[in-house]
Amino acid sequence: MDIQLDWSVIPNNMDVFIQGALLTLEISAISLLLSIPLGVIFGIGRISGNPIIRFISSAYVEIMRGVPLLVLLMWIYFGLGQFFSLGSYWGSIVGLATFSGAFLAEIVRSGIQAVPKGQMEAARSAGMSNFQAMRYIILPQAFRRILPPMASQFIILIKDSSLISVIAGVDLTLKAKNLAATSFRYIEIWTFVALVYFIMTFSLSLIIRQIEKRMLKNEQ
Repeated sequence: MDIQLDWSVIPNNMDVFIQGALLTLEISAISLLLSIPLGVIFGIGRISGNPIIRFISSAYVEIMRGVPLLVLLMWIYFGLGQFFSLGSYWGSIVGLATFSGAFLAEIVRSGIQAVPKGQMEAARSAGMSNFQAMRYIILPQAFRRILPPMASQFIILIKDSSLISVIAGVDLTLKAKNLAATSFRYIEIWTFVALVYFIMTFSLSLIIRQIEKRMLKNEQ
């Protein structure tokens, strides 16, 4: 079968792709900002001396890591969304932030545990409480270690955000899906969408590498 490709659908609808890409970055960025405090709280909770806090934090991390993002988005949109009127936009953000927060919690936990235990002991001997030692001594050192993997999580969020189209979340994927349904240029549109996602994620990868190089240079 001879397939005739018509790439003119791309330049003719470039405004649609640009708008979709910006919405994808916007939703991913807001989701990351909301997932950071979740990651910090539950990451600290994972190593808490309180067994109840440790259990709750571990349960959150394990459940979120064990449930597919698509299922979580559907549950939040059709379940919680019925009670809180989240809509597709905020339903998408809440789903992505909740899901990403579990992975950030593990990043934060590993970053804290990478700080030598002597730092906490020195802070306590100086008269600091556990909270003060964590805030002023441990977390600043841990964040320097976890900044690159946290930035990498943003790249993962961008790719994961393509799933929000199933709950009518307006992003690059949904824009492309609607355009393909009306123009019937599926190969051209989805090939270009794949390229756009690659450009966004690869550009961020380059930025992360520069951050890592600068951090390594500062530590030397």
